[in-house]
Amino acid sequence: MAPQQTGSRKRKASALEAGAGSSSSQGLMSAGHGEGPLLPKKQKRPATLRSLVHYLKGRTVGAWGRAWLPGFEGKLRDYAVQRLPELLTERLLALGTLNKVFASQWLNATQVVCGTKCNTLFVVDVQSGQINRIPLMRDRMPALTRDQPTCGIHAIELNPSKTLLATGGENPNSLAVYQLPTLDPVCLGDRHGHRDWIFAIAWMSDTVAVSGSRDGTMALWRVDPDKFIGSSPWHNDASLPLYTHIHPKDIESIPRASSNPSNRKVRALAFSGKNQELGAVSLDGYFHLWKARSHLSRLLSIRLPYCRENVCLTYCDELSLYAVGSQSHVSFLDPRHRQQNIRPLCSREGGTGVRSLSFYQHIVTVGTGHGSLLFYDIRAQKFLEERASASLDSFLGPTGKKLKLTCGRGWLNHDELWVNYFGGVEEFPNALYTHCYNWPEMKLFVAGGPLPSGLHGHYAGLWS
Repeated sequence: MAPQQTGSRKRKASALEAGAGSSSSQGLMSAGHGEGPLLPKKQKRPATLRSLVHYLKGRTVGAWGRAWLPGFEGKLRDYAVQRLPELLTERLLALGTLNKVFASQWLNATQVVCGTKCNTLFVVDVQSGQINRIPLMRDRMPALTRDQPTCGIHAIELNPSKTLLATGGENPNSLAVYQLPTLDPVCLGDRHGHRDWIFAIAWMSDTVAVSGSRDGTMALWRVDPDKFIGSSPWHNDASLPLYTHIHPKDIESIPRASSNPSNRKVRALAFSGKNQELGAVSLDGYFHLWKARSHLSRLLSIRLPYCRENVCLTYCDELSLYAVGSQSHVSFLDPRHRQQNIRPLCSREGGTGVRSLSFYQHIVTVGTGHGSLLFYDIRAQKFLEERASASLDSFLGPTGKKLKLTCGRGWLNHDELWVNYFGGVEEFPNALYTHCYNWPEMKLFVAGGPLPSGLHGHYAGLWS
């Protein structure tokens, strides 16, 4: 994809900057901390200020000093986590003819950046539905075989300060870094990095990222946007944006398993900021833990209890727990305790497997290959259940039926392959390859596409 001219890029930058005032991460961090003074231990709070109604009214007008009750904000968030899933309703988003959304992240309160199987990087405004495509970065040397089918963009990750975005390049083997909120290109790691597709990316800090590839390696990259931008002109004579080409600081190989030495592809990564450790899942059925400093140092490798199609991984700092999604289960790992106290959860949804995972507090959200979202309570070790009434004021108990949000049909291309190989079946459930929460706005973006690799289509929806 050729880079756009300066005028269009400036228009795109201004459009992105318009909504960039509040990122989901910053809102999330501020949501649980009050700024008013604590009450003395023996002072009793007036009964009229103990209710949820008075608390919310006080927070609305900014009366933190009077209305904030220690621990109450946390209890409110905990209540929201428990009740939000059953209150969510879906609004489909139209993405034209794009094929299978594999990755997504919130940029701000209204915009989500996505990557697709057809190697398209774009930003969608969830309010207006407007789509802006982002030019992909090209390698210094042209690809040897342009006719080779591409896997697309499998990973998009924002650094902790939300100033940089890492994803794939025009060549899916390359690591591309963009500056936020303008999405100007910063640097590209190409021929000195991976020899196969990048499946996963994780930031260790604001300037250090690790990529995991299908070639069985993990590469550590150091990014200094100020240094890169200051060392070269930002545009060439044709007014096209330039970017620096970088080398990895370290490359480590996944150890070969004796059972299947050729299938050590890195499929997912998750970083523990508390322990400064990086978890990695390989398709040969192993979980690997690395110490992340100026280089990568492997600490251990664990054989996973369920070894088929381990394609997603997430980490919860509060619980010091990794979760791995496989064909039929989600397994929980605490590398510091060999004896796992949390049993794996089974999510058999048509045998299509777990395709996306996320943690928030004690709730795990599971996106399946059968077009459904499930919610698992780690503390209770069971799925959230439907209630007799979805009203906020309802005190009725659960019905015993697993809470499941079923996503809409999306769009499917009725091409010759669909007719000849799938018999013109009108409807296929969409695999939910990606989902991401915007908790301050109480929104959930979900996207994916048909599970069979030959089918061309997509699903994207905003649940709020």
